[in-house]
Amino acid sequence: MKKQLLTLPLLAASAPVLAQDETTAGAEVLVGVPESIIIVEGLISTFTTDTYSSQTIVVDRNQRLENSLRPVPGLQQFRRSDARSANPTSQGITLRGLGGNASSRALLLLDGVPQADPFGGWISWPGYDALPIASARVQRGGGSGSNGQGALAGTIELVSADVGDRIELGAAYGSRNSVDADLLFGRELGRGQLTISASYARGDGFTPIVASQRGTVDRPAEYEQAGLAVRYVAPVSYTTELQTSVRVFTDDRERGFAFSENHNDGADASIRLVNRTTGDWQWSALGYVQIRNFDVSFGGVAADRNSVNRVFEQFNVPSIGLGGRFEVRPPVGDNAELRIGGDWRHTEGTTNENFFFLDNDTPRRSRRAGGNTSTYGAFVEGSVRAADNLTLTGGSRIDFWSIDDGFRREIELISPFPGSVRTDASFASRSGSEFTARGGIAFNANRQVTLRGAAYLGWRLPTINELFRPFRVGPDATAANEMLTPERVKGAELGLDWNDGRTKFGVTLFYNQLDDAIANVTLDSGPGVFPGVGFVSGAGVFRQRQNLDSVESKGIEIDTRFDLGALVEKLSLQASWSYVDAEVNASGLAAAVDQLRPAQIPEHEASASLDWSQENGTAASISVRYTGSRFEDDQNSRSLDGAFTVDGRLAYAVTEKLLIEGRVENLFDTEVQAAVSSSGIVERAFPRTFWVGLRAKIE
Repeated sequence: MKKQLLTLPLLAASAPVLAQDETTAGAEVLVGVPESIIIVEGLISTFTTDTYSSQTIVVDRNQRLENSLRPVPGLQQFRRSDARSANPTSQGITLRGLGGNASSRALLLLDGVPQADPFGGWISWPGYDALPIASARVQRGGGSGSNGQGALAGTIELVSADVGDRIELGAAYGSRNSVDADLLFGRELGRGQLTISASYARGDGFTPIVASQRGTVDRPAEYEQAGLAVRYVAPVSYTTELQTSVRVFTDDRERGFAFSENHNDGADASIRLVNRTTGDWQWSALGYVQIRNFDVSFGGVAADRNSVNRVFEQFNVPSIGLGGRFEVRPPVGDNAELRIGGDWRHTEGTTNENFFFLDNDTPRRSRRAGGNTSTYGAFVEGSVRAADNLTLTGGSRIDFWSIDDGFRREIELISPFPGSVRTDASFASRSGSEFTARGGIAFNANRQVTLRGAAYLGWRLPTINELFRPFRVGPDATAANEMLTPERVKGAELGLDWNDGRTKFGVTLFYNQLDDAIANVTLDSGPGVFPGVGFVSGAGVFRQRQNLDSVESKGIEIDTRFDLGALVEKLSLQASWSYVDAEVNASGLAAAVDQLRPAQIPEHEASASLDWSQENGTAASISVRYTGSRFEDDQNSRSLDGAFTVDGRLAYAVTEKLLIEGRVENLFDTEVQAAVSSSGIVERAFPRTFWVGLRAKIE
C-alpha cells in the first residue's frame, strides 16, 4: 500500500484536480449579498440568500482542520480527542445532536467530492493538513439535494485556496517533542495554476489515561503523520475549465499501551470539467476515486493496569470508493435558477482479523468479512426570487441503493484442527429506494433582517463497517449487523439573521427525528463468548449495532460576530452557543435505552474568540470553549464531565516574508474526558501544549 501511495504523486502533473474560484473562499462572499454573482461548486449562481442555517469560517492553517471547525455551534466528532490521539475509526462528524455513532452523519465535501471513509464513514483528518483550504461552509440541517446521501445532520463544504505564485514554509516545535511542518508551492503555468502542498507532524504524545488510574503499562501515545497533495487547474476553452487533484497521506498512532497501534493510509484522485457560461446553459462533470487501508491492534489491559495482552488485530482492511456526478443548469431567467443532475457512488471493503490469541503473537482464529454498497441518484433543485425581498427554494431526489456480496468467514489457525472452518456465511443482497426532498423560504424584512425557514428529508446507507465489521474499545466488544437498514431523517428549522455590516447575529430553532438510527446497543456483560466478537472479559460488555426506532433532537443555535474596529482596528469578536435536547425511542432488544440520551451528545456547547490581525500577518487571538457533560454509553450509566478550555496565539511579522508565532492549546490544562470504560477507567484528550514556530515566504 505504501509503495502505491508513493507512486501516485508522480502522476499528478497529468492527473485531475478540483478547484474553485477564490470568490467562494471567504465567509463574507456568501452572507448578505443577494445581488452578487459567485461561484458555487464551480458553476455560477445568482442566489446567495440561504434558507438554511449556515456559517462559513476561514480555515486557520496554523491548526489542525478538525480543531478549526470546533467553534461551529452543534458540530462535534464522536469523541473529544483530535487526530493525534483518537482512534481513526472514532472520528465521524455530526451536527445537532444526531450522534451516538462513530460514522459521520454530516456530509463532508472537498470541492464537491464526498470525503467519508468508503469503509467506515469516519473522517481521516490528518489527510487534510497538507491541503491549502481557504474556507469551510457549514450548512446545518439535513437533506443533501444535489450532493447525494449522507447529509442527515448537515453539510460541510471545504473549499481549496487559490494560492497564485507563492512558496511558503512553516515549522513549529511544541510540548512533548512535537513537530509540525508544512510546505506550499504555487505557480501559474501558462493559463493554468499548479499547487503542490505537503505536511508532516509527529510527537511523543501524552499518556491518555488520567494520572490517578495509570499502571505500569500506560505510556505516551506517540503519533506520526504526513501528506502530499498536487492540484492543477487550466482552461480548455473560454468557458470550460479542467480541474484535477491527487493527494496521499499516511497516519500512525498509538493509544497509549502495548498492542494499541493503528495505521491508516489513503490516496484520492479526482477530475472535473466545469462549463460556466453566463446567461446560457452551464454544466459540470465529476469523477473521483478513494483508496484506503488501515490496520489496528487491540490489547486487553489487566484490572491493575500492570499487564497487557494482545486480544484482537485487524491486520489489513483495504477499501475503495468510486463516484461520479453530472449536473446541468438550464437558463430559466434572471429571477430563477434550476439544477438537474445525477450521481453514483460505489464502496467496497474487506476486514482481515486475528483473534483469540494464545500469546501476543499466536492467534487461534482468523476472520475475514466485507461486502460492497452502491447508490444511484437523480435530483432537481430550483430557487426563485418571488419578490425583491422573498426567495423560495425547493428540490427533491430519488436514490436507488444496494448492499451486495456480504460475507463473514472464520477459520481455526492452530492445532488440533488448523484450517477448519468455524463460520462461512454469505449474506443475501438487498436493495431499495429512497425519496427525499427539501424546501425553504427567506424573507428580507429590511436591509438588516432576514427571516428564514426550511424543512427537509434525508437518508444515509449503513457503511460496510457497520454491516460487517466488529470492533473493540478496551474490554468492550461490539458486533456488526448485516441486516441494518438505512437511516432516515425528517426535520424543520426557523431562523433569524441580523447583519448591519458590523454586527452579525443568527439564531435558529430546529427539530429532527432520525428514524432507524444505527447505534451500538448493549446486550450483555462479560465474561463470556459472544457471536461475532469472541471472548469478552468480566470487565467488558457485549454490544451489537442495531436500528433504533428513532432519535429525536431539538434545540437552538446562536452564532454572532462583532466588528470592533471602532475600538481597535482589525479587532473582531465571535461567539456561538448550541443547546440540544436529544432522546432515544427504542423497543425490542433495545428497549433498555428507551427515553435515554444518545451517547456522546452534550446538552450545551459554547465558544468565543477575540481576534486582532494586521495585513502583514501580525496577530493575536484568544479562544475559549465549553463543552458540556455527556454520557459515554447508550445506557447512560457512565458520564463524561464537562470541560472549559482556553487557547491562544501571538504572531509577529519580523519582515514581509518572515513571521514568528507562539501558540498554546488548553492553557489551564483542563482535564477533557474523552472516554470512560465499563470499569471506570477514564481517558483524556489534548492536555496543555505550547508551540513556537516560524513561517517564511520565499517568494
